Amino acid sequence: MARVSGTEPVLDDRTEGVTPLPNGAAAAALLAAGIGCAVFGLIIPLSEAVPALKTALNWWNPAGPLVGKTAVPVIVWLISWGALHSMWQARDVAFGPMWRITLVLVAIGFIGSFPPVFEAFTAR
Repeated sequence: MARVSGTEPVLDDRTEGVTPLPNGAAAAALLAAGIGCAVFGLIIPLSEAVPALKTALNWWNPAGPLVGKTAVPVIVWLISWGALHSMWQARDVAFGPMWRITLVLVAIGFIGSFPPVFEAFTAR
């Protein structure tokens, strides 16, 4: 472990000669997961509010629009993960802000998929 002595970190035997890995790939995976969650939380109320979107998301009749409501966020997650990973894989990214953004996006996903929320948008 590194100890801070003055302004220079002091390395012990276990970290001597170890090169830190960039965190870009991990940050890309986290942010992409947050993006997928947010899309899930937005597509559900939108499909309730816009009947044409609900019809467009019906990709398989036995399951109805549920297939599209879940497949679209998965597709967006995979595309965003691939794009972010290719941009950030060899970089160090500010992890704290990325983590906070991911938490906000996941919260959007939870809130949008909560029945009292999306039922408020149901077209009548």
